[in-house]
Amino acid sequence: MTGSTDKPRNLRGDILFAFAVAAACYIAWLVRDVLVMLFVSALFAVVLAPLVRATEQLHIGRWVPFKGSVAIFVLLVVAAGALTAFGFLAIPPVIQDLKKAGGAEPAKVPQLLAKLNQLPFLGGLDTDDIVARLQGFASQAATHVLGSITGLAGSLMDILSGLVLTVYFILEGDHAYRWTLSFFPPQRRQRLDDALQRASVRMGRWLIGQASLMLVLAISSTVFFALMHIRYAYALGVLTGLLNIVPVLGAAISLVLAMLVAATDSWAKALSVVVFFFVYLQVENSLLSPRIMKTRVDLPALAIVVSLLLGFSLAGILGATVAIPTAVLVSVLLDEYFVHKEQKPELIEKA
Repeated sequence: MTGSTDKPRNLRGDILFAFAVAAACYIAWLVRDVLVMLFVSALFAVVLAPLVRATEQLHIGRWVPFKGSVAIFVLLVVAAGALTAFGFLAIPPVIQDLKKAGGAEPAKVPQLLAKLNQLPFLGGLDTDDIVARLQGFASQAATHVLGSITGLAGSLMDILSGLVLTVYFILEGDHAYRWTLSFFPPQRRQRLDDALQRASVRMGRWLIGQASLMLVLAISSTVFFALMHIRYAYALGVLTGLLNIVPVLGAAISLVLAMLVAATDSWAKALSVVVFFFVYLQVENSLLSPRIMKTRVDLPALAIVVSLLLGFSLAGILGATVAIPTAVLVSVLLDEYFVHKEQKPELIEKA
């Protein structure tokens, strides 16, 4: 009788558990954007925590001015100052060139149409229809720009929310981390803590390695752009270094952007940009990345490529940015819980 009563009870429990898991998965799917933001913010907090601790250790004599939230505030002020300085140096030349181009192009359109009418096969062109189409295209472009500005405002709010969450995770992350570990049995808690601590160290090393690669690319590209007299050389160099935080994709975006800017002067400069990026990528892949990233991240190249593809498909550029730290975390957990390591011969003999 006991067995027959326990079986329906266990069956009902299994059914309720299955419904609970399905409901949890459905709710997680509905709030997936919030969960992604929480995960990315927590990951950035783990990666940036060593930088905050290093700032807290700065001292003037016996006085330690940067402690806790003060260190985070100082880092935010430095980052905001750097972005402001970059904006003041990079944006005005671009705006001036756009104004010059906008003032010169309307006068060039009638001249261009007159030259086209002089050609044998294009003498019957309806210039009024062409001008009307150009005006319609301009109005559509303006509407698209306004829509993009609205989307950009939403993206800026997401970035601001992620920044605030990252600060909170840095300040209160240790309490949240200990609280999460308390859900696991004591005998398993220490093992999980050790694995996560190893992952945190490797993710911090990834930040140092990636920052080194970004600095090398920023300096080398700025020097090259300046020597080739390419427009906005310093702005392009800094932007190229910043975009390199996204491996592979960042370099591709930088290449296209620099090539387009160089092509406004001459195709020879555009070709030189392509040659520079090709040579640099060869040097980075064969010399810099193996020496800098291999010892810090310890991930095979295939795992890095797959993680980048998955991150980009799930969360776009933001997902690609945090793909490698996520891959480091996953690899540490897999190595701890699923990889069966071979025992040494002397241990087998003793057993």
